[in-house]
Order: sequence, then structure tokens, then C-alpha cells
Amino acid sequence: MNAPQKDIVEKFAVRSGVTFKDASLLETALTHRSYLNETRASARALGTHRTHNERLEFLGDAVLELAVTDYLFRAFPESDEGTLTSYRAALVNAVMLGGIAEGLGINEFLLLSKGESRDTGRARQTILANAFEAVVGAVYLDQGYEAAYGFIERHVLSKVDEMVKSGAWRDAKSEFQELAQAKYGLTPKYDTVSADGPDHDKRFVISVSVGDVAIAEGEGKSKQEAEQEAAKKALTEEKKK
Repeated sequence: MNAPQKDIVEKFAVRSGVTFKDASLLETALTHRSYLNETRASARALGTHRTHNERLEFLGDAVLELAVTDYLFRAFPESDEGTLTSYRAALVNAVMLGGIAEGLGINEFLLLSKGESRDTGRARQTILANAFEAVVGAVYLDQGYEAAYGFIERHVLSKVDEMVKSGAWRDAKSEFQELAQAKYGLTPKYDTVSADGPDHDKRFVISVSVGDVAIAEGEGKSKQEAEQEAAKKALTEEKKK
């Protein structure tokens, strides 16, 4: 293990509570595709090979969803499917996971192209959320489901009580529909603005309008997530009026 890699693994272990047996898995989890595109020529010249984190993100997304679903199912035996789905969506969206990743210092360790490293706001949140999922996948491969669950429990499930009390789980689409119907007598309409990226990493942008007036746009990894984000922004905009 080279010195920079060892330093990253040790720092990450302190912040996350996870010590990797195979440090290369963490290295892959923290490598964005853009970094490889930018450094491919120099890597080829040095005869080194590195892979990006998208496969680990794919795996980690599934592990995270199972762990969160299992926990919520057991923790809230009286809650119906719709409520549990809203709880889960509030815990695994890009804003929540991006914030958790930032708290773990993933921003500091992430390997990005110069262009991507300048991105802020929603774009950076999405990159960080994806990296967090990749780390979950890396922990799962390195140490199994129990260790991955422990990691998720410490950093994601620990947010459940606060999320429920704050009402952050509420279905923004339903709330905005109630507001729009009461205020304008109209039902909001959602339209797909764009759907970019490979099948395993789609990014949807959805606009919401009331009548002929566009209110807001939202972005997400699925149409449902993007619609919820658009509805949240629309609620914010309407409350300003």
C-alpha cells in the first residue's frame, strides 16, 4: 500500500468506523469516472490501472435499500407501505446521502477531474451521494452484509428519529397538490425535461407546473425522486408569495 493510499484508509477508518482489509476497494469507491477520463493517458504511460466507482455504486445502492427497508419494516410495525416508502425516500435521497458523505469527509478523499471538482450545489451532492453508495458496496464486498449494515446503521439509520420528528419524510407531491388545488383550483402537472446518463445511472430532470405556469424543476436518480424534488422546490416558491 503506498503512503497516500494508507493515509486515506486510516483517516477514513477514524471517521467511518470501518477499517478496510482490501484498501483498493475504498480507492475504487472514491474514484469518479471523470478522474479516469482526465488521467487515462498518464496512467497508461505508467502502466497503472484504476477503475471508477459506478459498479460499486450499483451494488451499494441495493445493499443500502435492503438495510434501510429492513430496519424501517421492523421499527415501524404500525406504518403502512406508503409511509414506509416516504421514510425510505427521505433517508436515501441525494441531499441526505450527500450530506452524510460530506460529514464523513468523502469530499476530501474523492478523486475527480478538475472540471467536476469545481462543481457545487446539486451536482456535487449527487456525486457525493453516489460515492457514499459506492463505499457501502465496498464495505459489503470487503467484510460482508453485517459490516455494511453496521456502517449504514451508524451513518444513515441514526437519522431516522430526527427525520420522522421534523416531518422531512412527508410526501411533497401530495402536499403541493393540496396547496395548488386549494389556491388555484388546479392539479399540478409534471413533465420530463431530460433523462441523461447510462441505464444504471440515469439522471432525470422534471418540471412541475400549475396551469400554464412553470413553478420549479427537480433532479433525481428516478422520475419519482425528481418529481418529489420539484414538488419541494415548488412548495418553497409558493410559500414565498
